[in-house]
Amino acid sequence: MKAKIAIVAAATAAFFLTQAPAFAGDQDFEVVNKTGYPIKHLHVSEANNNSWEEDVLGRDVLNDGESFELKFAKGEKTCKWDMKVAYDDGETAVWQALNLCKISKVTLRWNKSTGETTAAID
Repeated sequence: MKAKIAIVAAATAAFFLTQAPAFAGDQDFEVVNKTGYPIKHLHVSEANNNSWEEDVLGRDVLNDGESFELKFAKGEKTCKWDMKVAYDDGETAVWQALNLCKISKVTLRWNKSTGETTAAID
């Protein structure tokens, strides 16, 4: 990515990752990478928290065209979360105060002509 990635406001989710649907929280959501670039890190933290939680991708990379499901603990009450992605070239994009109780899918796209990463919310 040669152009600067813009910061776009939206709404995102938390993570207490579990595999079992019985433990699913209302904040569970899917991130879809349609940027054309691999995403190296994905961080989700409670809104207005001044630090980012651990990378939920772990050692994995979210390649273009792939998706990743974030699962929350069943007892999680917080709905508003911030999300940050970092690309393999070090550029980042941030979305703030995403209401994950109302979001099931976030599709990320990068616009080459504007140099902006945007998030479509479903």
